[in-house]
Amino acid sequence: MSRIRSRAGTAALAALALTGAACVGTAAALPADVAVGAAAATCSVDYKVQNQWDSGFTTAVTVTNNGAAVNSWNLTWSYAGNQKVTSGWNADISQSGAAVTAKNLSYNGNLATGASASFGFNGSYSGSNALPTTFKLNGVTCNGDTDPTDPTDPTDPTDPTGPSDRVDNPYAGAKVYVNPEWSEKAAAEPGGTKISNQPTGVWLDRIAAINGVNGGMGLRDHLDEALTQKGSGEEVVQLVVYDLPGRDCAALASNGELGPNDIAKYKSDFIDPIAAILGDAKYASLRIVTTIEIDSLPNLVTNVTPRATATPNCDVMKANGNYQKGVGYALDKLGDIDNVYNYIDAGHHGWLGWDDNFGASADMFKTAATSEGATLADVHGFIVNTANYSALKENNFTIDDSVNGVSVRQSKWVDWNRYTDELSYAQAMRTKLVSIGFDQNLGMLIDTSRNGWGGPARPAGPGAKTTVDTYVDGGRYDRRIHLGNWCNQSGAGLGERPQANPAAGIDAYVWMKPPGESDGSSTAIDNDEGKGFDRMCDPTYTGNPRNNNHLSGALPNAPVSGHWFSAQFQELMKNAYPAL
Repeated sequence: MSRIRSRAGTAALAALALTGAACVGTAAALPADVAVGAAAATCSVDYKVQNQWDSGFTTAVTVTNNGAAVNSWNLTWSYAGNQKVTSGWNADISQSGAAVTAKNLSYNGNLATGASASFGFNGSYSGSNALPTTFKLNGVTCNGDTDPTDPTDPTDPTDPTGPSDRVDNPYAGAKVYVNPEWSEKAAAEPGGTKISNQPTGVWLDRIAAINGVNGGMGLRDHLDEALTQKGSGEEVVQLVVYDLPGRDCAALASNGELGPNDIAKYKSDFIDPIAAILGDAKYASLRIVTTIEIDSLPNLVTNVTPRATATPNCDVMKANGNYQKGVGYALDKLGDIDNVYNYIDAGHHGWLGWDDNFGASADMFKTAATSEGATLADVHGFIVNTANYSALKENNFTIDDSVNGVSVRQSKWVDWNRYTDELSYAQAMRTKLVSIGFDQNLGMLIDTSRNGWGGPARPAGPGAKTTVDTYVDGGRYDRRIHLGNWCNQSGAGLGERPQANPAAGIDAYVWMKPPGESDGSSTAIDNDEGKGFDRMCDPTYTGNPRNNNHLSGALPNAPVSGHWFSAQFQELMKNAYPAL
């Protein structure tokens, strides 16, 4: 049985952009409910990076006095890097070297017990913008033990019953692992050095991947390299755990090595070895994000009898329950490791955004998250749009728009979906999941590796209001032939660069699917990876009920899924939005 725990530790860091990536958004707070003086007076400091770009940042600070009233105050801290305060407001802010002092002004010096004062400033930096970890109010450290003689004091670092080091958002204030194998392939492409230093997911998509395939890096190799990249800061490693029995029952291109009934082998040969490695104390300082079994659980809702999109393989997997059992087992085993953060795959809006899919899928996620010893506390969050192409945000129309009295929902593109893009879907799915019992601090990830839809085909504004279809089709960024198309899509581009806390409820935008890795082969190709040939990867295919019998929109001459596809990589760079 998994140990129930809080997602947020007392040392939780405020949210920052991932190193090397621009970020605009509200950052999470840095809680510092810690001692101010020997008389057990306490203060709290809320330090938020509200906006960050390549060379600068804007920060808001609130200090709360929980001790005896004071008629003047100064708050001090030091930076670990080369940050410089350039201008400020609501406080007299000065800096000497790395040390910063913020003093009250004439109108905000009085702080009664429980009162707060707020100020802000702009700053500059280069490299990484690491957060200050220690504050002093009127010369007294705000991170001491309120009573060093009390072993039950939750601020006592020696107290074994105190909170763990888990943070609310693992991406906050952390670098993210750059896979050297992917980076080398990207850098070898013309122009590829523009993105080859971006963090991407490491895919554990078969048992052999744990130790490395054909001389490639195994899981321990990646974790060892991550420790090297980490240095003295925080480092996230992103893993895709992806080898369920009967995997991807509705998509042959990504079928796996295990048969529908191989649940025992999945547990003993795949999950258990991964858990043993991740649980090694050597890697305890890493923040390990696991994306659990993409494209699995939603199939048990949308692609089973009596749906028109049902497949025999998905009916088998629903009947034997091995998707739920496998996901539950993975959550339980990996969730018991303190520095592992589990995120379950939650499809995308073009799959689950309809009324009859949305709630039923959330219920299915809960069923899996309470199977095989797992509890909801083993789930840190969910990820959407993994390896998919759905636009992050459609700005030229909304779900509430209408044309000549006809709702956008009735357009052929939206087709009665409740959502027009991934951001609105992710936020709504988060609300739904919390409402059925998941952690109220649940975090969402959005895979933006291939959903930029830039280049000359990107509309500059709304379509003509001739009909609801001309309005939507003329303005939509997503230029796929149909929302159901998922394989090596022509015209796609790189999306938003990886960054932490980009929007409310979103832990990060991530590149979980490494750009340039194929979704599936355009023609049947023999392989020893258990991967089949799906006609949705054939550019001549005229479709099936899942894409309303449209052309597949796939690029030609693609290799087996997961293999390097240079033509796709070049297309993604050419159509990147924001542009490279």
